[in-house]
Amino acid sequence: MFEKKEEFSRLRERMLAQQIEARGIHDAAVLRAMRAVPREAFVMEGYQNYAYDDTPLPLPEQQTISQPYIIALMMRALRLERSDRVLEIGTGSGYAAALLGQIVEEVHTVERLKQLVIYARQRLSMLGYDNIVVHHGDGTLGCPENAPYNAIVVAAGGPDVPQTLKQQLVVGGRLVMPTGESERRQFLICLTRESETEYRQVNLGAVAFVPLIGAEGW
Repeated sequence: MFEKKEEFSRLRERMLAQQIEARGIHDAAVLRAMRAVPREAFVMEGYQNYAYDDTPLPLPEQQTISQPYIIALMMRALRLERSDRVLEIGTGSGYAAALLGQIVEEVHTVERLKQLVIYARQRLSMLGYDNIVVHHGDGTLGCPENAPYNAIVVAAGGPDVPQTLKQQLVVGGRLVMPTGESERRQFLICLTRESETEYRQVNLGAVAFVPLIGAEGW
């Protein structure tokens, strides 16, 4: 078991060097979080040996755990600070929530599929991450009972940013989400709330995510 842990640690360092830093991501907090969280604990049984490959991996309910680089890119764009309260839409395995929890004070994450809610809660609890709350519900409606948020990250692609999520950002808050007319190919955008009524949006490039399902999604 010790040998396996050492092997995963070596693969994690290689992933950071070849997939993250080599692509220009040098945010110290993001790198520290990715070094600390064991991705192998979040992938499905039988896929642990692929945990640090440069690719998405399957999860139950025909969902996926995103490739490490995309998660790092989204986290860097959020410009996170320790005192932030963060909302994640699309918990999936719980891996991205675990990374966020290494950086910020409080994470709320919403998942519509009950099987994945159970899956993520088990892994986060097993690893002792106690500043992360997993909610079961329609993520396109956010988590209003804990709003507002300094940052929101959406791990599924929708036709546009849900108005409800925009309203749950503080002024100055950032939201990162894939959007586009196709359910399988989108552009990753970073939106900043500049005032009560004004938002600024930047395109971070083409991506492919599972579709965002819900009242304000597909």
